[in-house]
Amino acid sequence: MTQTSEAAQRYAVALYDLAQENSALAAVHADFRAFAESVRTSKDLSKLLDSPAFSRAAKVAALGAVAKKAGYSPIFAKFIGVMATNGRARDILKAEVAFDQLYAKRRGIQRAVVRTAKEMSGAERARVEALLAKLVGGEVELSSEVDASLIGGIQLRIGSRLVDASVAAKLNRMNTAMKGA
Repeated sequence: MTQTSEAAQRYAVALYDLAQENSALAAVHADFRAFAESVRTSKDLSKLLDSPAFSRAAKVAALGAVAKKAGYSPIFAKFIGVMATNGRARDILKAEVAFDQLYAKRRGIQRAVVRTAKEMSGAERARVEALLAKLVGGEVELSSEVDASLIGGIQLRIGSRLVDASVAAKLNRMNTAMKGA
């Protein structure tokens, strides 16, 4: 996971407040996520942000072209331009992490990760999301991972809490109990 810097957090808070004032929070959040995914999948875009070989003006122009082509909201397009102008292009992904965390926190969204031995069906995923929403008393954003070493069952992490109901964990507990007997 990407760590955020103090500067990235300040930029994220400023963008959040601006987007909220302009009733564009959902659009800016979606744009930021899409932009971050583009950076993660494009070596050229990643190099543009990180390389000191490109001038600030070149970064601003390139990011403006990317924003226009992708159809990003004007607020988000200006935001990445300001970050590049201020020499903070390499902090844009860190600002995305900070913005995403702030967005979830202020909207009361709980983040959960579920790990299973095989891919969950849509119905299973919906059932887990519904149970978690009921448990935490609010909206839950669920991401899933597949880990064959679990053998079966489920591992669930919400914040710092981990519930491990996997077959592998049960076998480990049985093994430990048998060694102690």
